[in-house]
Amino acid sequence: MFLPVALIIVPLLCAFFISLISNSRIRDFIIFFFSGIICILSLTLLFTTYHSEKIQYFSIDIPSIDILFMSIEVFIGIFIVFIGIKYKRLSISVLAFIQTVIMVWFEFSTGHKIYVAYNFFVDKLSILMALVIGVIGSLICVYSVNYMKEFHNQYHKEIKDRSRALLSILFIFISAMFGIIFFNNLTWIYLAWEITTLCSFLLIGYKQTEESRKNALRALLFNLMGGLAFVIGIVFLAKTNGIMELDKLMRIGQAGALLPVILFCFAGLTKSAQMPFSKWLLGAMVAPTPVSALLHSSTMVKAGVYLILRFATILEGTLAGMMIALIGAVTFLFGSFIAISESDAKKILAYSTVANLGLIVLCAGIGTYEALWAAILLIIFHAVSKCLLFLCVGIVEHKLHSRNIEDMTSLIITMPKISIMMQIGMAGMFLAPFGMLIRKWAVLKALVDYNPILAVFVIFGSSATLMYWIKWVGKLIIVTGQREKIEEGISFGQWFSLSGLAVLTIAFCMFFPVMSSVLIEPYIIEIFGISVTMSHGNVVIMSIMLSMIMLFPLSFINYGKQVKVVDAFLCGANTGDGAQFTGSARAVYDIEIKNYYFSKYFGENILLKYGRNIAIALIVIMFIFALNKA
Repeated sequence: MFLPVALIIVPLLCAFFISLISNSRIRDFIIFFFSGIICILSLTLLFTTYHSEKIQYFSIDIPSIDILFMSIEVFIGIFIVFIGIKYKRLSISVLAFIQTVIMVWFEFSTGHKIYVAYNFFVDKLSILMALVIGVIGSLICVYSVNYMKEFHNQYHKEIKDRSRALLSILFIFISAMFGIIFFNNLTWIYLAWEITTLCSFLLIGYKQTEESRKNALRALLFNLMGGLAFVIGIVFLAKTNGIMELDKLMRIGQAGALLPVILFCFAGLTKSAQMPFSKWLLGAMVAPTPVSALLHSSTMVKAGVYLILRFATILEGTLAGMMIALIGAVTFLFGSFIAISESDAKKILAYSTVANLGLIVLCAGIGTYEALWAAILLIIFHAVSKCLLFLCVGIVEHKLHSRNIEDMTSLIITMPKISIMMQIGMAGMFLAPFGMLIRKWAVLKALVDYNPILAVFVIFGSSATLMYWIKWVGKLIIVTGQREKIEEGISFGQWFSLSGLAVLTIAFCMFFPVMSSVLIEPYIIEIFGISVTMSHGNVVIMSIMLSMIMLFPLSFINYGKQVKVVDAFLCGANTGDGAQFTGSARAVYDIEIKNYYFSKYFGENILLKYGRNIAIALIVIMFIFALNKA
């Protein structure tokens, strides 16, 4: 009982101290100290609880806690209504008002009469998610300390420094995420859910520019739509089944719980930025890099897929589950192809996130043991690798004053360590699928067994994924002319976070069969009574392939004095410093090596509208089926 509660309270304490202390050195120490505590608590929970055969249930006997939580919900609702009025967004005020009124009415009419035996529960999925949130979230906070100082002092002096508020909100965000994964009381989960919604609005709108405000309001609107569905699901479940506990809902089965489950899954789709709601996550790129990393890797979007994964067994074999799987498949396919057309590094990472979350949702909609195994593995790989990439891009953007990947040419020379870490992060994004694709990749096997048509989405989407990562890697390692290093001035905290994430990425890739057998398979067996096991031949082939691919970034470690950069071979036409050549009529031209982006075919203005329309149609069919079964 102590560890889950501590993981919720400790980040709140850190946020409280940060908001009070103005001395930057003391504040930095507090952030480092509490981040370390959160990491230690997350690891302690893993080592002390994971091998327990039974799900751990417990409650907190404080009579006034429900009143306190309801008061916080009402305050958040009123605050969001005020935001909608202030910025003249009537839809935001209406959605916030309706769901607040429904929750207050429900609590006083029915909610207080329903007995909740256990407000908390801890199972193997909770522990895995706690590890992702605690370790990766803490590393992001450590990185943020010096990043935000540079952000204001060197690169964005025109923006008001509110970094103390931002750092406080980051820790509140982490606390709310722990609440989502440990709470068993659905009304408590809803409170934590809405806290993440409000935090995302505040973080995305940090710069207070017109663009950031617009994107923050869009994120708020879309997530409020999911919040309203969440509220309706709670009320319907309580009125029809008399329960408000997540574990009981998971055990009811399809007959009595499909409609509330679909409502909760709809909330998960909005939170995980699936089409047609993906635009809010793309707009979040206007926020400072630590915010992007937190939203994309360890919080917010992971809350959405976590909730859908909880109901995988209920969705299995239903038309509604098939619609959710198709929404994930469409999001994966369209997101991957749109990423090909982008040159902005953050946009590539954003569409990659949307696409990979679509693949996880696809697995959850199928609901088989093989698909669920693959989904959890993808969550872990995606969280670590994507966080590493976002944080690297944040540093590169500050050094180059650009985040266009075309400007990252020869980064292996100018920023060798950062370049290697970026290559490791990119390898982590596609090594996991390659490792699983050998002979019996679980996702493809699950799709072939369930519905072969869905496998087409994965095959084509994976091909597009490989293309945009390889294009980016090519820009990092290509060298045109002499370059100077610009890697100085990166703080210890930033190096610590990046190095930690790089080591975790390599370790997960190297030891993922062990990680699967120790961390993931026990949970799958707990739910289904059977799990995926990797054959000896698959492990050997994957290890050989992994070793060969890892030699690629590792081979650049000695880049520097030991490497001589020579001119590109241009049939003897080189001139000047080797970065120019003599062309027709003796004119001198700069060497330019650029990628193709196929924006005419895969541009977001073209594909995004088709993806949205298809997803909307699938959502309508999903609800029609769920209503017929209710």
